[in-house]
Amino acid sequence: MNVSVLEQYQKLASTNRSIFYGSKSKYSKTQPASQLHLMQAVIESFVDGIFVITAKGELVHANERAGYICEKLSQNIHKGEIPAEIRRICDSLIESRQLFPNQKISLESEIKTRSLLTIRVRVRWLQANGSNNDYIIVTLEDREQTNQSIAISEAKKYGLTERETDVWLLRRANYSYQEIAEELYITINTVKKHLKNIYAKQQEAFID
Repeated sequence: MNVSVLEQYQKLASTNRSIFYGSKSKYSKTQPASQLHLMQAVIESFVDGIFVITAKGELVHANERAGYICEKLSQNIHKGEIPAEIRRICDSLIESRQLFPNQKISLESEIKTRSLLTIRVRVRWLQANGSNNDYIIVTLEDREQTNQSIAISEAKKYGLTERETDVWLLRRANYSYQEIAEELYITINTVKKHLKNIYAKQQEAFID
């Protein structure tokens, strides 16, 4: 990640908070618009939420997904703000540098929302080339969405039928047999039958 781009984001952040959370503001002609647009496009392409903040805890940029996840974590949060749960993890990373200045440390934690959404948070230092300034990059992974993506990929890989895919999506989301049956309006025995077929296809693919 080019330091000049990050510095431009930081400069913009101090004067225009509308760039936070993926809003599509227009940049001044004096700004390197092509670089900024490219950087935004790259960050927005990630499935995970992405924060870039300074070592002082100031928000430089966040993609739209990060904004969505933050709203799930705290309904009263304003654009440009970092939820307290995430800020505490970032503060721990900053404190760890003071204790272990010569070690590259990254931290990981999980946050559960009131709606039982599980967010995996990873924070690590981002050294910008040619600059004495360090940044922190924060990734926010929606575990439910990740499991769903994995399940869809596996359904294609193993050639599951449409109904088997429905069952597998729920099973991947840790639904019990009873919950799957209720969700799909089928019997528990039918759920077991579908899962037996799914496991057989997985085993067959593994052997091949």
